[in-house]
Amino acid sequence: MSLLVKPHPPADDGTLLDVTPESAGWGHVGFRAVRLVAGQAHVGGEPGREACLVLLSGTADVRAGALHCAGIGGRAGVFVDAPPAAVYVPAGTSFTVAAISDVELAVCTAPGDATLPPRLIDPATMSREVRGSGTNQRFVRNILPESEPAESLLVVEVITPGGNWSSYPPHKHDRDAPGEETALEETYYHRLDPPQGFAFQRVYTDARDLDETITVGDGEVVMVPRGYHPVAAPHGYNLYYLNVMAGPKRQWIFKNDPAHAWIAATV
Repeated sequence: MSLLVKPHPPADDGTLLDVTPESAGWGHVGFRAVRLVAGQAHVGGEPGREACLVLLSGTADVRAGALHCAGIGGRAGVFVDAPPAAVYVPAGTSFTVAAISDVELAVCTAPGDATLPPRLIDPATMSREVRGSGTNQRFVRNILPESEPAESLLVVEVITPGGNWSSYPPHKHDRDAPGEETALEETYYHRLDPPQGFAFQRVYTDARDLDETITVGDGEVVMVPRGYHPVAAPHGYNLYYLNVMAGPKRQWIFKNDPAHAWIAATV
């Protein structure tokens, strides 16, 4: 099965692509990309699965159970240096995203037991980090990190300037080793500026029983079930990606590829 998922023309509810545990062959992460025109709505909510709704761009009214968030969002696009609007939806709670302007929406899901209430995620809590230096520099915004309440989900977005590397040195998080590594599935939703560009992502294991190098286009998803997963953005094309991670333990502890771990000391 290919690790690359390509979008299709928008469905009636705006869905462009949909990764489910069943389609991915794993147990935790779900991801849906949605594009709405003004006046269109997207409805969802699943028993046993929490959601983080990320308004990647545009403005919308969002309802999740008794929560009503009017006119949230407004970011012009994913390459704008500003936090997105986001709403946490507990498992089993229905939601509606009604577009006021054209909207790009990410629906991120993972297992949950409805122990938390729905809430608007305060953009002020979305810390911004600069990681790396030189051609390894990238810009990270933590939308739903482990320091913020959720049951399974971890959600982060990253901008990698053209010519730079990201998720680098190569690292992995596919093993339950307390204090050393946690087992987390992951999706990468890629956007490119300008959109006719491309990027590269390699997914590989120590044993090389999985070793794929993938050419990624605008709006495509790479699934990372296991292994190391570095990304490269060619010169002239800035790369955005939204990461969704989930696993048995809600903690991000990764291991660098030993062959390349020395790079971490230099960037």
